[in-house]
Order: sequence, then C-alpha cells, then structure tokens
Amino acid sequence: MTVAIQIVPGVTYYPGWLPVEGQRQLLQKLEEILVAAPLFQPTMPRTGKPFSVQMSNCGSLGWVSDRQGGYRYQATHPQTGAPWPEMPKILQTAWTDLAHYAPGPQACLINYYKDTARMGLHQDRDEADFDAPVLSLSLGDTGLFRIGGQERSDKTKSLKLQSGDVLVFGGPARLAFHGIDRIMPGTSTLLPNGGRINLTLRRVDAPPA
Repeated sequence: MTVAIQIVPGVTYYPGWLPVEGQRQLLQKLEEILVAAPLFQPTMPRTGKPFSVQMSNCGSLGWVSDRQGGYRYQATHPQTGAPWPEMPKILQTAWTDLAHYAPGPQACLINYYKDTARMGLHQDRDEADFDAPVLSLSLGDTGLFRIGGQERSDKTKSLKLQSGDVLVFGGPARLAFHGIDRIMPGTSTLLPNGGRINLTLRRVDAPPA
C-alpha cells in the first residue's frame, strides 16, 4: 500500500512508490529513450550560462531553454529535430494513481544530475494549466530537495528524495519555489555511473473547454 505523507498543504510525498525492480525496468526504458533523444545541456536565456544538469524529454512536448528562445515547450529535440519519444506507461500510471488529474501529462523532463549538479530555487510557470499538479519521480542517488512558498524569500523545508520516491505538488503549492541543493553520492547503485535522474511530469496546455 502506497504511503502518502503531506509535507505542506499541496505537497504530497510517496516514499518508495516504485520498487527496485520497477526502477530497473524504467531505467532500461530511459536508456532507450536517451538513444533517440540524447541528453543536452540547456542554457540560461539571459546569460547563456549552461545549467549544471543535463536534460532530455519524452512525451508529446519537451521543455528546453536557450538564449534564442528562452524557456519554452516544443515538440522536437533542440539538436536532432526529431519528435520526443513516447512516455513510458509506468509514468502515465504514476500520474493516474497519484496526481489525480485528467487529462494526462504531456511532458516528462528527464534531468540527469552528476555528483556536483544542483538546481537553484525556481517556479514551474511555463505551463498554461496551473490547475494540474507537477509530479516528480527520483531514480539513483539521493537528492536534497527544498521547497518553499510563492515568494523566493518564503521559509523552506528540505526533504531527502531517494530512488523510487515520488513527490506531487499542486493546489496552493503549484507555484512554490523549489530546487535541489545537492546530490549525495554513493547512496544508490541503480545508475552504473552514479548520479541522479529526476523525471518531472507536467501538463502543459489547458484542458479543452
């Protein structure tokens, strides 16, 4: 039975939602996806500074960032020009079982964190549908996740996200500032070269009227 822990209003934590064998199967699917849609290095729109994480996507849309177009969603890989691969069924199941929102996700961001990578506090606000929650699934080494309020200066809470954990935030926390402070090397043996993969499911477009 899945345990649901409310961290703050709108933020629900599901520790160990995906068991080890399911993690291995999902990783195999991701390896196939990353052959078709290789990891790339997004850059900041204003400065052109590269992110410390590498990224790809699957689903009908993918999130990208560069100096030319800024933060945005698009239907094709920025380097290959090919459509994003299909989203694995287990991720769609996670959305159905835990996000409790229809229609389903359109984008799954695949963020790969090496040992030294991090993600500063930010809001997910490039979507047209803020009623839909954001669902995050972790694979590999533990990441120290931090989430606050709708202002960058709001008080934050920290949570260690381990391999197989799922976090869902929506409602009053949909536009909460959040990020990854650091990766804890050696806390998982799932990824052959270490590091952490974060899969973030989002609904981009507003549902049909």
